[in-house]
Amino acid sequence: MTMEIRYATNPAEAKTYDTARLRKEYLIEELFVPGELRLSYSHVDRFITGGVIPTAQTIKLEADRKEMGADYFLERREIGIINVGPAGRVTVDGEQYVLETKDCLYIGLGHEEVMFDSLDTSSPARFYLSSTPAHRAYPTVKVSIDEAEPNHLGSISSSNERTIYKYIHLQGVQSCQLVMGMTLLKPGNMWNTMPCHTHNRRSEVYFYFDMPQDGVVFHLMGEPDETRHIVVRNEQAVISPSWSIHSGVGTNNYTFIWSMAGENQEFSDMDPVAMQELR
Repeated sequence: MTMEIRYATNPAEAKTYDTARLRKEYLIEELFVPGELRLSYSHVDRFITGGVIPTAQTIKLEADRKEMGADYFLERREIGIINVGPAGRVTVDGEQYVLETKDCLYIGLGHEEVMFDSLDTSSPARFYLSSTPAHRAYPTVKVSIDEAEPNHLGSISSSNERTIYKYIHLQGVQSCQLVMGMTLLKPGNMWNTMPCHTHNRRSEVYFYFDMPQDGVVFHLMGEPDETRHIVVRNEQAVISPSWSIHSGVGTNNYTFIWSMAGENQEFSDMDPVAMQELR
């Protein structure tokens, strides 16, 4: 297991960053390595973002004792897991859950052992992880993509026709603060989250996938009147502080997982940004 640390930044400082510094602070470039568990710990709302590809061996979700100060990963945390690859299995304190592609599993506070396996090691699962601090134990729940609440938005004329699937939210799987779902853009559509917004009461992480290897997304961030961009490739994630917009346009259609944390779980609690305000 490897865990890197990202510290929080403020918008005044972010205005001075060059491309390399923006990528260093906000872009998580390598989440998936065969046979490994990789984690990124952000001081922005204490998000932990990770990826795991189980190959020949079962992989255990373990706490970094030095960085987390915990004996096991979910001692003071909850986690959402979405499989973005072939079928795999997550075992939670001895109970097994099989996740097909784009299925989600929520695991609440207090579970001591979480194990990852692939059903076919020659075609391994790819588990994306999003974890936040928790203060109360909620039940472990699996949600398949067929069971998730879909919301169809946008239009082909705006190049943003898409379906949003909500997994962990106030009207769905219950959690302490984690809100998690997935947005699928239809073919011929490239824009996400435009018109854009901020939400000062919570931060967000975007994980982009289902992209061709030569495709990119130009992820937009920064304050509305001081926007910046980060070039994102397949299976990379971007940390979005509460003061930043989070939007993007790709060279092809793509899918992204969004995870939110903070003091508010209301999905519609956003501060819209008028198009004429963008700079």
